[in-house]
Amino acid sequence: MALSSYSEAIYEAFDYLLGTYPDVFVLGQGLWSPWYVGKTMDSLDKKYGVDRLIDTPVSESAVTAAAIGAAVSGMRPIVVHPRMDFMMYAMDSIVNQASKWSHMFGGQSFAPITIRSIVNRYGEQGAQHSQSLHSLFCHLPGLRVVMPSTVADARDLLISSVLCNDPVLYIDDRLLYSQKASLPPVAEIQLATVRPQILQHGTDITVVGIGVSTMLVQQALNTSDVEIPSCEVIDLRILNPLDPSLIIKSVLKTRRLLVVDEAWRTCGMSGELIASVSESVPPSTFLAAPRRLTLPDSPAPCSRELERIYYTSPQDILSAILELLV
Repeated sequence: MALSSYSEAIYEAFDYLLGTYPDVFVLGQGLWSPWYVGKTMDSLDKKYGVDRLIDTPVSESAVTAAAIGAAVSGMRPIVVHPRMDFMMYAMDSIVNQASKWSHMFGGQSFAPITIRSIVNRYGEQGAQHSQSLHSLFCHLPGLRVVMPSTVADARDLLISSVLCNDPVLYIDDRLLYSQKASLPPVAEIQLATVRPQILQHGTDITVVGIGVSTMLVQQALNTSDVEIPSCEVIDLRILNPLDPSLIIKSVLKTRRLLVVDEAWRTCGMSGELIASVSESVPPSTFLAAPRRLTLPDSPAPCSRELERIYYTSPQDILSAILELLV
């Protein structure tokens, strides 16, 4: 079976959705620009027409609000924000409208909008172009937050997000785009049934990755030249609503927990996961205190040398694993 990249998997999802469902359309800025969205939407405007792939002015608030209006009117729009940082202009529409819509109408009306938000890192882009703000949106009841790390999930969870009746924030990270794996045929799955998944079974320590952090965990384990303990690697996948039951079950077995999240520490998903597990297992379970490995509570630097220190490396993850096993 031929290998597909993460970015090609996203392309396949768009192609499948647009070719299968006439109520799906896409709007946002730079939809056919590799500089904005990589090759994840390459030439789809030529295949499906500019009335279904609508390249908009730089107007994050207006575009998101318009898409919500289309969603509550029976369409299934996908809004693309090429940088999560600038999606902040659309906060009122996301926080006060989309995430509350079904609740305000007693479950009799839905806002099936999918917001695709792209995270950018490295490249000396600085503090205003490098943020992964997923923890912020996980605070909102009513908004599903999806963060795929694998090639298959990049395709299948995007399809599931668009077919879901709830508003969904689908977050992909440019660092994942070159990752490759074989892709099975498309199988539509209900997003509400998706849970965290075990990517590698182990007995000594549970390591949870979130988005690109999952790839970094796998790199740490696959490229090390030292003896590695038996690690159970779990990919969180669905951040909101959070279901920690698989992680709890794993920690009861391994008795150690490391959460890796390429976002800030304070009020972050890593702390939420550790709290959820700690509330659910006896204190005597742990052979070592649970640990989180995150970015420092500081905006991203512009200097390339400082970026090497700022972002988490596979070696940082391996060191944290070995320290928990001492």
